[in-house]
Amino acid sequence: MRPRILKLLENIRSSYWFVPAIMATAALFLGAGSVYIDANIGSDWLDGLSWYQSNKADGAQQVLSTIAGSAITVAGVVFSITIASVSYAASQYGPRVLTNFMSDRGNQVTLGTFIATFLYCLVVLRTIRGGDDKEFVPDLAIIIALVLALCSIAVLIFFVHHVPRSIHVNTITAGIGRQLLHSVQERFPSFIGDSPDGSPVDETAIPEPLRAVGLTPALGVSSVRSAAIGYIEAIDDERLMAIATDSGLMLRLNCRPGDFMDTHSVYAMAWSNSTVAEDTLTDLQSTFAVSSKRTPIQDTRFLIDELVEVGTRALSPGVNDPFTAITCLDWLGTTLSEVARRQLPSPHRFDRCGNLRVIAPPLTFTGFVDRGLGQFRQYLATDKVACLHALQTIEGIAAACVLGAQIGTLLSEVEALRVTASEVLGARLFADVEAAAAETRSRLRSALADGAPA
Repeated sequence: MRPRILKLLENIRSSYWFVPAIMATAALFLGAGSVYIDANIGSDWLDGLSWYQSNKADGAQQVLSTIAGSAITVAGVVFSITIASVSYAASQYGPRVLTNFMSDRGNQVTLGTFIATFLYCLVVLRTIRGGDDKEFVPDLAIIIALVLALCSIAVLIFFVHHVPRSIHVNTITAGIGRQLLHSVQERFPSFIGDSPDGSPVDETAIPEPLRAVGLTPALGVSSVRSAAIGYIEAIDDERLMAIATDSGLMLRLNCRPGDFMDTHSVYAMAWSNSTVAEDTLTDLQSTFAVSSKRTPIQDTRFLIDELVEVGTRALSPGVNDPFTAITCLDWLGTTLSEVARRQLPSPHRFDRCGNLRVIAPPLTFTGFVDRGLGQFRQYLATDKVACLHALQTIEGIAAACVLGAQIGTLLSEVEALRVTASEVLGARLFADVEAAAAETRSRLRSALADGAPA
């Protein structure tokens, strides 16, 4: 149930209906409650405000009608502005950033405030009665309506400030970058099960069919197949380990969050000394949540792809904005520096008794560099300014590296960037890039010679 709950929470968080619905429901109860107080307790305690509070039914109806009509009109304007800003962001920065705008709490609260004010006024308005004998004017409820109107004005001022700020490229990249950093800090070094104590895994303890990723069942091996078509949104790692431990299984995962699956795909291969029960395979299958789109719940690669997408669009000939690409490089460099400082989990996962239970797809520093800088490389190489900043970014990442292999990966990336730039840049522009690449290689080799562990 955990991945499905995470999926539900993500869908709620990135919706424009949940927060407004909650606020609208609260407004209905607030309207009914305030009218109840006016009807049963009275408004004598408001006599001190008699100089301001109108006790006439016609005046109260006009006030509430004005507030309600204004609120629903502005709600329509707010919705139109929101859709326009979302459309602009999708065309300018890429459709994948729509998730960030849909999750924007400011837009959700703004829309909810005006809808709640409108519904509150309707609830109170229908209770006002004129006439000499049965006149009823809920004074407290009208005061609350005025307070809601003032709150709506304040929210409107906030919204006018918030919309242009939210579509600013620095705000978008900063939001993605912070989410990416949080994802790295949250996921590493913890992963599925317990990491080994540093001793190498005895490969002979791994059954031969599980020593490499395969999709063809062999003796004693069963397939945990996908039951849906879409992207893996989340994996219930704790339950996966618990099922493997309780059933005496060894699992090799063939996928990770963000991978696309169809009904012929295999989540994992399960090995056991005996035939794996169908109920166990069904339980294993339920630990994977599949969605029609990629989300950042457990998919760190999705956030990296978002930054790369914003940067590559900025370097396209139609936009030609290298400084936006530089901003994306800064956040990618910060993330890769954080990854370099952390102990990435081993692909081998053990239960509490020290038995190997899960073999996960390996996570490596090289893989993160390829996903970020590697995908970005061919676009960075087309612009001298972005290319030079990429070399500076690589030097910054190298300062955080603790292993010689990490610096070796960065050296390879510098050389790949230099070669790509030589193919697309003119001779005069490439001369500056080549000189900067030579300096970067020299500094990285010095750092490698100064004692970074192999």
